[in-house]
Amino acid sequence: MEEKGNYEAKIYQVALSLVPGVGHALAKTLVSYCGSAEAVFRTKSHQLHKIPGIGSKISAAIRNNKVLKTAEQEVARCHQKGIQVLTYTDPAYPYRLKQIYDAPAVLYCKGNTNLNAQKVVSMVGTRNATSYGREVIEELMNGLAKHQALIVSGLAYGIDIYAHRTALRQQLDTVGVLANGLDIIYPAVHKKTALEMLQQGGLVSEIKPGVQPEAHYFPARNRIIAGMADATIVIEAATTGGALITANLANDYNREVFAVPGNLYQTYSQGCNKLIRNHKAHILTGMEHLEYIMNWDLENTTSPTPSATLPDLTDMPAPERKIMELLLNQEQGLLMDEISWKIQTPIYQLASLLLNLECKGLIKALPGKKYKLARR
Repeated sequence: MEEKGNYEAKIYQVALSLVPGVGHALAKTLVSYCGSAEAVFRTKSHQLHKIPGIGSKISAAIRNNKVLKTAEQEVARCHQKGIQVLTYTDPAYPYRLKQIYDAPAVLYCKGNTNLNAQKVVSMVGTRNATSYGREVIEELMNGLAKHQALIVSGLAYGIDIYAHRTALRQQLDTVGVLANGLDIIYPAVHKKTALEMLQQGGLVSEIKPGVQPEAHYFPARNRIIAGMADATIVIEAATTGGALITANLANDYNREVFAVPGNLYQTYSQGCNKLIRNHKAHILTGMEHLEYIMNWDLENTTSPTPSATLPDLTDMPAPERKIMELLLNQEQGLLMDEISWKIQTPIYQLASLLLNLECKGLIKALPGKKYKLARR
């Protein structure tokens, strides 16, 4: 059973996501300034006004207790339906997704998979998949099986659903990212596959239960498909549509993008060929190329990177010690906002703590307001 403190923290996080005018980025800003989602709702209006992006309208909405009551009902409903509520600070929240600037503050999940699998690949493409596209999926999935990669897609017609079904046949976990509440399967004809995925993967959405799919939710869900993965593979796509949106988002997030080349005269190869031509995707002609670009073929011949070691923290102030312990073994570093969330320290206080640790030579600042332990 979930601990009471954690359960209540989720209510405040969900409540923050329900406040009108508070998007994902602003929600993180509020928590960074106030220290926690609960603290946001306990902060006085005049103090909220000092936070960038917060006006009287949003301040009034935060101070309205109705949003907390609604959030409490939502979390209880999720609990009853077996839907897990993952907040940005939960260890189970996809760490790759955290790295994108517009990551959802709250994710709703069902299933039994690890969203932080060692290797995660997204597959997207046209809803009008041809035999060529299906053959490519079969070949790639056969190669991905030996890597036990987690396969992510959107449960849509065509390439998406064929990727999910082929992953299931290869005994690979597969996750569908939905543009609606998790108590609704869309399209309904994919319900059988979705239920199988709950036993060998799962379903994810940023949309609360009970919400039907709407057109504007689909482009937004594409960023989750791109953000959850190490690499996005586009298999058959026209020059416009969701697959190209996902590929462009993956590029924006500095993730690897691959496109399968196709017939010059086929509509659903033009998008892939365009990505390759414009140097927005690696040309993908086989599994060995994916392994090479991703360095998967070198894993058995290279030595693992040694873990960082902590210095003696006995005499270190508690806030600084928390930062040091958090950064242990975070080889890629953590964003300043993420550190703030995890140790529940406002940004304005955290900045001076990080500067102090950097001056002591204990941590290193990276581009993009990221920090990691300095090698000792």
